[in-house]
Amino acid sequence: MTRARETGLNKESAWKGLDRKAADLFAREYMTVLGAAKTEREFVDASVAIARERGYKLVDATSLKPLPRGTKFVFVNRGKNAVLVKLGKQPLFEGMNIVAAHVDAPRIDIKQNPLFESTGLAMLQTHYYGGIKKYQWVTIPLALHGVIYDREGKKLELRIGESDGDPVFSISDILPHLGQAQAEKKMSEGVTGEALDVIVGHIPVSSRDEKQPVRAGVVEELVRQFNLDDRSFAAAELELVPAMRPREVGFDKGLMLAYGHDDRICGYSSMRALLDDKEPCERTQMVFLADKEEIGSDGDTGMQSEFLELVVEKLLDAAKEAVSARQVFWNSTALSADVSAAMDPNYLDSFEASNAATIGNGIVITKYTGSRGKSAAHDASAETLHRLIQLLDQNHVRWQVAELGKVDVGGGGTVAKFLSKRGIETLDAGPALLSMHAPQELASKADLYACYLAYRSFLNAPR
Repeated sequence: MTRARETGLNKESAWKGLDRKAADLFAREYMTVLGAAKTEREFVDASVAIARERGYKLVDATSLKPLPRGTKFVFVNRGKNAVLVKLGKQPLFEGMNIVAAHVDAPRIDIKQNPLFESTGLAMLQTHYYGGIKKYQWVTIPLALHGVIYDREGKKLELRIGESDGDPVFSISDILPHLGQAQAEKKMSEGVTGEALDVIVGHIPVSSRDEKQPVRAGVVEELVRQFNLDDRSFAAAELELVPAMRPREVGFDKGLMLAYGHDDRICGYSSMRALLDDKEPCERTQMVFLADKEEIGSDGDTGMQSEFLELVVEKLLDAAKEAVSARQVFWNSTALSADVSAAMDPNYLDSFEASNAATIGNGIVITKYTGSRGKSAAHDASAETLHRLIQLLDQNHVRWQVAELGKVDVGGGGTVAKFLSKRGIETLDAGPALLSMHAPQELASKADLYACYLAYRSFLNAPR
């Protein structure tokens, strides 16, 4: 393996000059929320609760009722997408400062007709969500989260596998003694999507007439514990997520190992950047917490939906400004707050050192995304880059510039192109992660805090 030089513009540790006490406290608060909110619904709920504690008023964007008095509002879209707004003194026509992050994460979803029995085990069929390495999800403890309706039509919010007394769930893998055929396959083919069925039961019912006694035993437990049956899955939205809590890593505890850093690390830090600033603002500030980024930002809760337009129209109506949402967007600026790939010391050949991010060196500014010849990319202008770099320097925030891996090795996208399509001047900026999209990702406490400071500086910036 070639050991590349770790060079690059502005490569200076974010730990230098850092208020370690403040960064540690912020990291603890973040890890508490991250461990409790493992789905997009749960993260939106947690964000709304924190915002309301800080005086933000919950508003229905679809209601004909006028906007309540005040300057701080939170709008929720179908429980999976939230928009936090702090109105500024300037007219909305002059634009907003927007930080947009997504709060969905790669996971394994339960199918709608999932329950079956095989070889003395009850199983649920699954369909993975987002870009995962399937082999990473076998043999680890999994928790079941989500929404399901019981036999009387009551909505239940399940969260099984997180408390000490809870069971967990598991996907099996072939033992190495019999795994020669698997070992000879490409890693992407070693575990298939249809092989990600999860084990959920093992004890058969006593009836000798039952053809699938273990499956029947699980159905009995569902009825007894939750008033559910196998038909309940048809209208359910259930997710399997890692049943591990966030942990500090290293003798110095400088890193955080957790599920969902991508992209809740940006969702949390941008939300806190908005909520922690108690002073009135000149320019309207917005934090957009989006769903569905991991599968293309489609759907009515993704960045491609028109919920942003709906919210802005509501704000314009309340302000009695006779302009369109499109005119507001064209005068607005945004950060697409999403994670980047950190140079991995075990896989240096995938990175071009002078244009790769390094964990612990502050927020990563990414001019362009996409793959190969910048296909499907957002590509920010020099003017946008210059303004952000100047702003970060003025506020003493550590930053670095990077792209996602070597040319033609891979690539990726963010919500940036969906913001810029609306005419919003947009730039990607977020922390670097190791093991991105794995069940457990690594992030730096210093980068988390640098992002918080960067987003706070951006939200308060003049045009």
